Amino acid sequence: MQNFKGGVGKSTLSVHLAQYLAIKGYRVALIDCDSQASATTLFGYVPDLDLTEDDTLYPFLRQQELTSLDYALRKTHFDGLELIPANLRLFQSEYEIAARMARGQGRLLDRLSQGIASISDRFDVIVLDPPPALGAISLSVLRAANALIVPVPPTVMDFSSTAAFLAMLDETIETLSENDLAPTLKFLRFVASKVDENKSMQKELLNLMRTLFGHAMIRTPLKDSAEIDNATARLMTVYELDGPVTSSAVRNRCLAYLDGVNAEIEIDIRSMWPSHLGRLRKEGIA
Repeated sequence: MQNFKGGVGKSTLSVHLAQYLAIKGYRVALIDCDSQASATTLFGYVPDLDLTEDDTLYPFLRQQELTSLDYALRKTHFDGLELIPANLRLFQSEYEIAARMARGQGRLLDRLSQGIASISDRFDVIVLDPPPALGAISLSVLRAANALIVPVPPTVMDFSSTAAFLAMLDETIETLSENDLAPTLKFLRFVASKVDENKSMQKELLNLMRTLFGHAMIRTPLKDSAEIDNATARLMTVYELDGPVTSSAVRNRCLAYLDGVNAEIEIDIRSMWPSHLGRLRKEGIA
C-alpha cells in the first residue's frame, strides 16, 4: 500500500486487508515499515512503550549478519496473521541507509527483499505498509513489492497529491531501472478511500478517477464510515468489533464496502499466483 500523502487511509486499508485475508484462511504477514506505526497501533500496541527497536525491521536493515526476519514476527489474535511491528526508532534507519548508500556500501535497497525472501515460504500473502514519503525505506518497499495498491480519497488535494506521487513514482522506477533495481509489479490498483458521495465535488472526482484509471480502479469505493472511526478510536478494526458501535445498518454498510474492496484485491492476488497462471495456460486462456 503506498501513497506519499498521509491521511489517505493507507494503514487502515493495510490492516483490514491483512485481517480479511486471514479470516479467509490465508497465511498472512503484515510488515509495518512506517515509524509512525499506525498499523502496529491498530493491533493494540503502544509502539514506543510496548516495543523496542529490536522488535522492528531496524536491526535487519542495519545488521548485514542477520539473515532472517523471523526474529521480528509475532503472532496476532487473528489465526494465520503475523505482524512485524514498527515504532519511532525505525525512522533512524532512513538516515543510516541513505548515508551508507552515499558511501557506496552495497545494494542496501535489496535488504528488505532479502528479509521477505527469508520468511516467504511461511506465508501466502505479505502486506507492506510503508511511510508516506519517498525515502530509503519506501524505496526498499517499492523494490521488494510485486504489486502496488494506491488509496486515493476523491478530494482535490488528495487527487493532486496522487498525480504528483505517480509522476515521482515514474521517475523513481526509471532511476532504479538504470541501477538494475526496478520493481516487477504484477498489478497496480487504485482504491477510492474515505469517500463521501453526499459531497458533489467528491462524486465528480470519483467519476474522473474512474475515467482516468479505468480497469486499474477498484470498483468498490471505500466509503467514509463512523464505524471505522469508532473502531480506530478503540485501537481495533471493524472486523474485530463484537457488534455495531453506531448502528447495525451503518456497520453492515461499512463491512460491505470493506469486503468489496478486499475481495477485488484477493482476486488480483490469486491471479498472479503460479498455480492460477498454470491453470489458465493449460486451458488455453493465457
